[in-house]
Amino acid sequence: MKAFYRLLYYLSILLTSILAGFTLAGAFAGDASPDSFTLMPFIGLILPVLLLANVVSAIYWTVRWRCWVFIPFIAILGNWGYLTRVLQSPLFDSASQPNTESLSLKKNERGTESALTIATYNVNSFNREHTGFSCKEIAAYMKELGVDIFCFQEFGINHEFGIDSLRTVLSGWPYYYVPSSPAGENLLQLAVFSRYPIKEKQLVTYPNSNNCSLWCDIDINGQTIRLFNNHLQTTEVSRNKRKLEKELRADDTDRAERAALTLADGLHENFKKRAAQAEHINQLISASPYPTLVCGDFNSLPSSYVYQTVKGEKLNDGFQTCGHGYMYTFRYFKHLLRIDYILHSSEFQGVDYFSPDLEYSDHNPVVMRMRL
Repeated sequence: MKAFYRLLYYLSILLTSILAGFTLAGAFAGDASPDSFTLMPFIGLILPVLLLANVVSAIYWTVRWRCWVFIPFIAILGNWGYLTRVLQSPLFDSASQPNTESLSLKKNERGTESALTIATYNVNSFNREHTGFSCKEIAAYMKELGVDIFCFQEFGINHEFGIDSLRTVLSGWPYYYVPSSPAGENLLQLAVFSRYPIKEKQLVTYPNSNNCSLWCDIDINGQTIRLFNNHLQTTEVSRNKRKLEKELRADDTDRAERAALTLADGLHENFKKRAAQAEHINQLISASPYPTLVCGDFNSLPSSYVYQTVKGEKLNDGFQTCGHGYMYTFRYFKHLLRIDYILHSSEFQGVDYFSPDLEYSDHNPVVMRMRL
């Protein structure tokens, strides 16, 4: 019996070391292109789970009062860069609510040149409802926050509540850009609504994808800024997950194995598509002659190659600049996923960054207040 417990003890050390090794590898996932590294994007995708597992491991070794607690601690500290992209002090302060001081600042500075509030929201086609209720509620909330520029992803338009109705509800933002899909394509709709005039604008499409980006130049009291609104390649995890669950219910091992491989292949293919899209957007950002804002649904975690590529050397992460608390933007998967962002060039000074918990989509919006 003593030999058995000793075996379990050594196995625990081995599993702790393997877990820590994979977690440390996740710290480098942002530098690994999916074209060159097959496994690294998957490690980056599950990094939040790996970090939580290391916390559990650290608690286990602490309770047992063994020196091996240093292994999970090293793995956690090795991902400090990722942690600062989802956690900002004070930790007890919620990132789902605006800072009261920034709200006062916005009210005091409304109409001045320096105050600017931008929001980005994947509205999931307004929950595919046809009465306009979701759109009206979202518009009322964003007006209350004093949002100046509002970026939409999956800006659903239907026959019952069409583009004219949407413009009426969003009339508080009199300038807008709602690009149409090119002939023969069915893109996931993007839109920008603004209190300030929109000048130059362009839709950016990608090969073999329904996702897209856009950029537009906005005149803010005589100062031009360039805004990028992105909805990068969707993961299709939910659809493939349902397919896998169906095969598992069929109690056929071969079919389940094929479904799992199909899921993995689909994820990796989308990793590569998003990476190529991110590289293209990075080139456009680098060529921007104006102060630059980049926002949208990247469908990628802060540990990813996509995030690192879009952010590049020119941009700062708004959450790291002025956020607080814990940040997530996808409302499912146990609130572990931050995939929606506002990034900015150095000409902008961040004041507040938060993600309100709204029930109108599978995503939460992201709001950032800043000075230009």
